[in-house]
Amino acid sequence: MDTVIEVKDLSKHFHGPKSTKAQKLSLNKQKSYKQKAIKGNVIRAVDNVSFHVEKGEIFGLLGPNGAGKTTTIRMLTGVLEPTAGKIAILGRDFLKNKIMIQQLIGNVPEMANAYLDLTGLQNLELMGELYGVKKTERSQRAEYLLKKFEIFDNRNLKAKKYSKGMKQRLLLCMALMSKPKVLFLDEPTSGLDVQSSIIIKNLIREYNKTGMTIVLTTHNMDVANELCDRIGIINKGKLVGLDTPENMLRLKREYLALDVCFENKDINNKEMSNLPYVKKISKIGKNYRIIVSSLNDGLRDIVDYAKSNDLKIDKINTYEPHLQDVFLQIINEGGV
Repeated sequence: MDTVIEVKDLSKHFHGPKSTKAQKLSLNKQKSYKQKAIKGNVIRAVDNVSFHVEKGEIFGLLGPNGAGKTTTIRMLTGVLEPTAGKIAILGRDFLKNKIMIQQLIGNVPEMANAYLDLTGLQNLELMGELYGVKKTERSQRAEYLLKKFEIFDNRNLKAKKYSKGMKQRLLLCMALMSKPKVLFLDEPTSGLDVQSSIIIKNLIREYNKTGMTIVLTTHNMDVANELCDRIGIINKGKLVGLDTPENMLRLKREYLALDVCFENKDINNKEMSNLPYVKKISKIGKNYRIIVSSLNDGLRDIVDYAKSNDLKIDKINTYEPHLQDVFLQIINEGGV
C-alpha cells in the first residue's frame, strides 16, 4: 500500500502566561503525573508524535478532551505551524508545499461553520469557485452532493436555519466539492442526534470505498470501532497506542469476564477472589463482573463455588472487552 501521510516527531508547544511565585510553589508541590505536560511554563500540546496513514485507510485519532487530537489535525491541515517535526502528505513535504497540498485535501474542523447568510446551494457553489471548479461542473457536483447528503430539499434555505445535523452534512458537502484525495474530519459526529450520526457514518464509509483516505478525530469509542481501520490513541500530547481495533482488543484478552447475578444473596468477594481462575471481582448494580484468566475454567470455578455455598445463579453472561475498556486501560497505564 502507498503511504499518503507520514508524520515524524511532530510537536507543538505553547508558551503559557508567566507564573506568579505562589503558582510556582503550588506547582512544585504537585506530583509530576498530575501536571498537564508543563515544563518551564511551556505547554506541550503535542509531544514527539509519529505515525503514518495508508492510501484508502480510515485512520482515527482517539483520546480524551484536551489530549492533542485537534492540535495534531490543525498542523496536518496547515492551520498551525509545528514547533518541530516533519509532515509529508501525498509524497510531498507539507511545510514546503502547503498551498499546493491544501488544494488536494478537504477539512471539516469541529468548530467550523458554513456561511450562515448564504443558502446551502450557495455555500457549495462558493466553495467550488474557490477551488477553481468550472461553473457547469460546480452546479452538477453541488446538486449531486446535496442529494447524496439528503439536504437537497433545503438547498435554497439559508444555512443559519439549518439544524446542527444538517449543518454538519453541509460542511461535509463543502469539503467534498473539490474531490479531495484526503479528507480530515475533527469530531464528525459530535453533538449530533442518532439519525444524523448514522447518516454521517454511512457517508464516511461510502466515500472511503471510492478510495478516499480519511483521517478523523473522536473521543467516541463506537465511532472509532465502527469506522476506523487503525487507531492512534493520544493522551497528554503523546501517542500511547497505535493499532487496529481488533489487535488492541486481542492485546487485552486478560479482560475476559463473566457477568453473574446471584439470586437474593451477596457473595464473599474475598473467598471468590481466591478461586484459581478468578482475577478480579467488581459489583455493577445487582451483577458481579468477574474477570477470569479462562472463560471455561473460570465458569466451572464459579458454578462449583455457588454449589458449595448454597448460592443460586440467576443469570450468567460472558463479557468480552470493548474498545472503551482497552482505551481506559491504555490511558491509565500510559501505553500498550
